[in-house]
Amino acid sequence: MFLLNKPEIKMESIFNNSFATLIAYVGIISIYLFVIPLILFYWMNNRWNVMGKFERLIVYGLVFLFFPGLIIFSPFLNLRLRGDSKG
Repeated sequence: MFLLNKPEIKMESIFNNSFATLIAYVGIISIYLFVIPLILFYWMNNRWNVMGKFERLIVYGLVFLFFPGLIIFSPFLNLRLRGDSKG
């Protein structure tokens, strides 16, 4: 058997890479602060009047969990009920 002298990529060098760590942090923070709160706003806006009690309980828990992201978008999004448009 011949052992080839291939350069090995060590796991330590991958996990110690500060650029990969920075990308991972930015990805996780952007998902936590931007992606999931926007999906949650969309879900609440479409289902608010037809939610069951367990779905509403889950949504309240998600609002508690993703509150910082919801606060970021709250000045720009409107969740008020549409009303009857009778004047």
